[in-house]
Amino acid sequence: MGDEVRSNGNVSQSSDNSDDQSHATVIDIYSLSNYYFGSKEVIPFKDETLADRVQRMKSNYAARGLRTCVQAVILVELFKHPHLLLLQVRNSIFKLPGGRLRLGESDIDGLRRKLSRKLSANESGDGIGWEVGECLGMWWKPDFETLVYPYLPPNVKCPKECTKLFLVRLPDSRKFIVPKNLKLLAVPLCQIHENHKTYGPIISGVPQLLSKFSFNIIES
Repeated sequence: MGDEVRSNGNVSQSSDNSDDQSHATVIDIYSLSNYYFGSKEVIPFKDETLADRVQRMKSNYAARGLRTCVQAVILVELFKHPHLLLLQVRNSIFKLPGGRLRLGESDIDGLRRKLSRKLSANESGDGIGWEVGECLGMWWKPDFETLVYPYLPPNVKCPKECTKLFLVRLPDSRKFIVPKNLKLLAVPLCQIHENHKTYGPIISGVPQLLSKFSFNIIES
């Protein structure tokens, strides 16, 4: 009898943990129509060739070491399907919202700063509640070229860049204020999945990173 009671107690505890895990793996997604979109002054971009960019990365690496970038995975609902928010540069290059960390800056603080700069009216981020969640994945550049890996190759002792993707959960409403030289697009996950040619390896891999989550589409 005593063993049976202990067994039931263990089952009950396991059930509680299961409920917590289930809650953590559900993403509430709100309709795109819940959000307001406006524009602000342009953000200057470096007009450079690939060779110029490689040389700049080499100089920065010599001065600061490993470059760390943080990017946000933000979802909205459109036509009953999850869509990923992407920034488009010069009508051709797609990027996840985010950017490079400052020296000594934490991942969370840096991502909030970048989101405020590119998606909010208040660039300082004061009073802006970006709910940055778990790290979904990390990508590595072993050299200064464009090739990236979703793991750190064991033979690479001094990687040049690390890109971390974080899940950012949206409230039921928000104002997105985007620089005039950027476009904020909502792209369906089914269009992004393994579409390396259009979106590159990092963005096209996002649907796989989200495969452990359930989407709870909340109708307004």
